[in-house]
Amino acid sequence: MSHRPSSGLAAVSTALLAMSRHLEVRDVLKTIVASARELLDAEYAALGVPDDHGGFAQFVVDGVSDAQWKAIGPLPRQHGILAAMLRDARTERLADVRQDPRFEGWPAAHPDMSDFLGLPIKDGDEIIGALFLANKRCPRPAGDGCGFTEDDEALLSILAQHAAIALTNARLYERSRELTIAEERSRLAHELHDAVSQKLFSLRLTAQAAAALVDRDPARAKGELQQVAALAAEATEELRAAVVELRPAALDEDGLINTLRTHVQVLDRAHTAKVTFDTCGIKALPAAQEEALLRVAQEALHNALRHSDADRVDVALTRRGQGAVLSVTDNGRGFEPRAVRRAGRHLGLVSMRDRASGIGGKLTVQSAPGKGTTIEMEAPGG
Repeated sequence: MSHRPSSGLAAVSTALLAMSRHLEVRDVLKTIVASARELLDAEYAALGVPDDHGGFAQFVVDGVSDAQWKAIGPLPRQHGILAAMLRDARTERLADVRQDPRFEGWPAAHPDMSDFLGLPIKDGDEIIGALFLANKRCPRPAGDGCGFTEDDEALLSILAQHAAIALTNARLYERSRELTIAEERSRLAHELHDAVSQKLFSLRLTAQAAAALVDRDPARAKGELQQVAALAAEATEELRAAVVELRPAALDEDGLINTLRTHVQVLDRAHTAKVTFDTCGIKALPAAQEEALLRVAQEALHNALRHSDADRVDVALTRRGQGAVLSVTDNGRGFEPRAVRRAGRHLGLVSMRDRASGIGGKLTVQSAPGKGTTIEMEAPGG
């Protein structure tokens, strides 16, 4: 411990306080990595949060410059030592990571690393990350052993336990915030719907009055028509406000796949039903098509979770030709689509069909009483 720039209980306490101070997930990850690197006096530190597709949803490094990181290239995959830590949930302390049979090399711009200390970050039985350090800043021990000691391993284990708590809390905070944003959007949508409906109702009545006055009082009819034009302009402004306010910002920032995945994860936490998301082979689509797909997914998920009594809802986004197909399938009580139409209860099907046709796509509904429901929307691509 004598080679650390700061050591002892005070340094550990400072690191733990720094981790608990942040609420954003990425800020927490950065603090964990920086704290581990400083406490154990390592040249490099990194933390990867695995995704479900063999890669990392997030990967944070400390000790590598922005220019170096850019030159290294894409995020690493789950392979070699990293995969072993995630799979076997055990600590790895190596004298030279390059000599380990599991080592699979790294990109040309990657910094050279030798002694290595890494361990998984666990939340209960779930492995939520892999934290590792490389190149201990100290004289190499006799026999060319690993610069990292058993004391370092014990300290990093303590840090990882607290990192799991901080990371879990940050994730819960972000999900809570997403739910709050979703609730606010829902409230705003209702308000805008009411405002636009009132304008359109007034417009309809005024147009009817103008039609009745055309023959017997053209001057008054002209005034009523001017009022129609004014009401139409106001309704247009209300609709424009709805588009601006309800445009899903995350779609612009994160893309359709990440936005859908986040939305599904939030719903999975918020409801007793299991909600899943799967995707394969999707490329970027025109913005209007991505927004239409997202809106249809949200509407279909709302119906499934609120009205179907399903205990499982599966969302899939797959490639078809130049475009994509979205499907939302639940194992709920289902319904008879024709009976729903006759009863005037559309369950949002009209708006979903309108969104599909508006981008040149199509929407199909498969459902039957006791058989669950599948909503499928095809987007043509660009």
